Parts: sequence; structure tokens; C-alpha cells
Amino acid sequence: MSNTRPRREFRDRDNRDRRERSFDDSLFEKVVHIGRCSKVVSGGRRFSFSALVVVGNRNGSVGVGYGRANGVPEAVRKATDHARSGMQPFALQDGTIPHGVIGHADGGEVMLRPASPGTGLIAGGGIRAVLEAFGAKNVLSKSMRSNNSLATVRATMNALGQLRTYETILALRGKSYNKNS
Repeated sequence: MSNTRPRREFRDRDNRDRRERSFDDSLFEKVVHIGRCSKVVSGGRRFSFSALVVVGNRNGSVGVGYGRANGVPEAVRKATDHARSGMQPFALQDGTIPHGVIGHADGGEVMLRPASPGTGLIAGGGIRAVLEAFGAKNVLSKSMRSNNSLATVRATMNALGQLRTYETILALRGKSYNKNS
């Protein structure tokens, strides 16, 4: 006797079809931080996890995502989806940023400065992950005030959001850009 049951679709625990997710290989993904939270219940401890992920195309667009779940892979997946949906374009100029800027978010404060070619990416932790995903090759940075990775990543995104190119500023002022003069 043959099995005539219809084939069951593969679904996640939250009943979402996994096949609808599209993977874009051109995006750079980096897990910045994984946190573990424990809750004491009768019979022991129950752990949940949070993940902070940065996604970018290395050509001026970057997004940050934060996800929480009972398992690390699910938390990373949620954070990655959140980061992909929140990608934003920023000003990138010859592998560096157009001008110096200071970003603030939560308790974090981040200073970014353009650097000459060959300097490299002088950054650590979450700031380096954001700048790598952004596509910057020569940037100097300094993290001030907070050591919290979420705060420094958000402050870096705030700093990138303040960047303006020369052409953008002229357009805002209603003037034209003449390269010869």
C-alpha cells in the first residue's frame, strides 16, 4: 500500500515557510554580539539569546538588526532579517567618508574621521563591523563613553547618517556643481 498523504511543507517553529527567504550572496553579514539571558524556573535555568548583526553591500549601504530567541541560530536569523529590511544608503567617497563626524545613540558616542589611502580601518568591535559592511577602507574612529556593543553600533549608524557629500550640500542650497572652477 502506497503512502498517499500529501507532502508536508517544511516550516519553522513560528509557522513561517522557510523557502520564502531569499539569500543575496553579495551582502556582507557579521554577527557583532551574542548575549545570553537566564531565567530561573522550577527545575533549573531557562536560557534565551539575543544577537546583534550588521549587514551591508560594501558599497555604501548598511543595516543593523537585533533579534531575540530561545536558540542562537534563530536569534541570528531574526537579527539578519531585521538588518536586511533596514538597510540604508550613506555617503561613501573614494573608500573613506567625506568629512569627520560624531555620532550619539543611547550611551554611546563614536567619532569617525576620514583617512588618507593606505591607512586602513582603524576601528574595533561593532564600529569595525559597521564600517566593513559599509565599504569604508580608510577611516579613523574612536569609541567614547560606552563599551556596550549595541550602543556603539547605533552611534556609528547615527554618525553615518550625518554624512553629506559636497554635491549633496550644493544641491540642498540650490546651487550647481562646477568641477572646472
